[in-house]
Amino acid sequence: EVLTLAGRHLGHHQRVDLARRVEIGKVCVKDNQRTERKRSLTKHSSSRMAGAMTRASEDQYQLSLRCLYDEASSLRRAIRAITRRLAVACGTKKGTVRGYRDQAEHFGKRRRMQVLNARLARVEQRIAEGRPSIVVGGRRLAKTRHNLAKARLTEQQWRERWDAERLFLTADGESGAPFGNYTISVDPNDGSVTVVLPEPLRHLANQPRGRYRLSCTVQFSHRREEWLDRVSANRAVRYDFVHDPERGRWYLDASWGADTAVLPTPQEIRRFGERTIGIDLNADHLAAYVLDPHGNPIGQPHSIPLDLVGPASQRDGRLRESISQLITLARRHNCAGIVVENLNFDDARATGRERMGRGRRGKTLRRTVAGIPTARFR
Repeated sequence: EVLTLAGRHLGHHQRVDLARRVEIGKVCVKDNQRTERKRSLTKHSSSRMAGAMTRASEDQYQLSLRCLYDEASSLRRAIRAITRRLAVACGTKKGTVRGYRDQAEHFGKRRRMQVLNARLARVEQRIAEGRPSIVVGGRRLAKTRHNLAKARLTEQQWRERWDAERLFLTADGESGAPFGNYTISVDPNDGSVTVVLPEPLRHLANQPRGRYRLSCTVQFSHRREEWLDRVSANRAVRYDFVHDPERGRWYLDASWGADTAVLPTPQEIRRFGERTIGIDLNADHLAAYVLDPHGNPIGQPHSIPLDLVGPASQRDGRLRESISQLITLARRHNCAGIVVENLNFDDARATGRERMGRGRRGKTLRRTVAGIPTARFR
C-alpha cells in the first residue's frame, strides 16, 4: 500500500514534468530548464527523486523525437519505392524496377502514396514544432480500453494495468552512498529494503529521517555476484519498483552501467590464439561452428533449436534457453568469444511491404524477417 501511494504520487508529478518538457520543445541542453523543473519537483518529493523524474522526462522526450525521425525516414523510403514503380508501365520492367501487376494495383498504390504523404507531412510538422505525442502507460494499452471484449479484460482489470504502468518509483544510484543508493537502499546482508518517502507521505515512515522499511525482503539471483561487488563497495546502483497486477506481485530491478573496459577486443582474442564460436542466426535455429584463431572451422557444426512460436513470455524463455545452450557450448570448447552474424534487417523492416513482395509469399517473408530476434539476441 505504501509503495502504491508513493508510486502514484511520484507518477503524477513525473507526468506533469514530462508535459512541461514537451511544451519547451526542441532546445539545446542548457535551455531545457531542468534546474528549475527539478527545484519545483523537490518540494513534492526529494532532491534525488526529482533528479530521477527530470532525467526520465528528458530521456522519454529524446526517445520520442528519435522515433519521429525514424518514422519520417521510413515513410520517405516507402514513398520513393512506390514512386519508382509507378513510373514504370504496368506489367513491364525498366532496368531493375518492375511496374505493378495491373491497373487495379497501380491505382491502389497511388492512393497509398497519398496516405503516406499525408502521414509524412504530419510527422514533419511534429518534428518542426518539437512536440512528439507521448502516452504515459503505453498507447497500445490506452487503445485497449475501447476494445475490452477483444482483449478479454474487464474494466477493473484494465484499470489495474493502467495504474500499474503509470507508477513511478525509481531512484538513480549514487557512488559513495550506503550500498550505492540512498533513496532506495537494499541491505546485502539480510535483503531488507528501505525507501525514502516523498515529503507529503513522510507521516507513514516507520524509520528515522522519513524512511519506510518494507516488511518483506528481496533476493537477487541473476548476476547476484556483480550486484554484491557493487553494493559492498558503495558503487552506484539504480533501483526500479515494478508492479505486476496480474500476479499481484511487486518486483525490484537493479541496474548499473556496464564495465566494458575489462572485456577483451576481437584483436586481443586473435593475438592470444584463442578459439571463438561463430553463430549464424536463422528463423528456427542457431547454426554454430567452433573457429580457430584464423577463422577456420574446427570439427562438426552444431545446431541449436530456436522455437519462437507461442505467447511472448514463452518465446522469451525459449530464446534464453537457446542462448544458455550456446554459452555452454562455447565453454565446453574453451572458446574466448562468441561471434554473431549481423543480418542488418533494419532497412528491410523499415521499407516493409513495398520491397518484400506481395500476397501470401510477401507476408510469409515479412513474418519470418520480423520473427528473427536480432535485437533481442544481441
